[in-house]
Amino acid sequence: MHRTAPETAADAALLQLIWLASPALPVGGFSYSEGLEAAVDAGLVRDEGTACAWLADQLHLTLARSDLAVVAQAVAAWRGDDTLRIGELDAWVLRTRESAEMRLQAEQMGRSLVEWLKTVQPAAATRAVALGPLTYPVAFALAASAGAASTRHVVLAFAFAWAENMTQAAIKSVPLGQSAGQRILARLAAEAPAATDRAMALGDGERQAFSPMLAILSARHEHQYSRLFRS
Repeated sequence: MHRTAPETAADAALLQLIWLASPALPVGGFSYSEGLEAAVDAGLVRDEGTACAWLADQLHLTLARSDLAVVAQAVAAWRGDDTLRIGELDAWVLRTRESAEMRLQAEQMGRSLVEWLKTVQPAAATRAVALGPLTYPVAFALAASAGAASTRHVVLAFAFAWAENMTQAAIKSVPLGQSAGQRILARLAAEAPAATDRAMALGDGERQAFSPMLAILSARHEHQYSRLFRS
């Protein structure tokens, strides 16, 4: 069967996003719970229902207003070779991490993704290295921007990767069964398009990372006696 060039390009773009969203990507996302483990320790998350509600709120109140918006804007900046804009977005991510653990996660996952790019996208890795260390949302946008995927699809892939990692964190820390995890993931996947659309509509002055309860729990987690995750 003969395939046209546009079909081939679309297939490649889709596969690239699936690859980037895979939990097998060696960036260390599985080692972070982003405050969820501390919420479990504090009794705020106790079962499937509370875990699902917690993560859905985090998707809309935190991720959609910050990292998803950064990914969308960074894709355009990478494709336009706007290094000044890329630097501004990366600096914003670092400024808005509200705990040491959150900052560590953004830096470590960004560094690991650039290392991965050295193997699979050397040209992209060279662009990253020239700018210095990158945070994870900005590095993810770089990895995705080389393909033909739309910005919206890139943001959706980032959101789904986050949802899958957080669902696994819930399964381990609450703990929950695999069926419960799949129900949580189904809800997050269903709500990701609305979160993506909201994020893509935000301007620079509308992005924010004000999540006081999450910041408090993250700070508490740094001194939590028993823990599985790095955040």
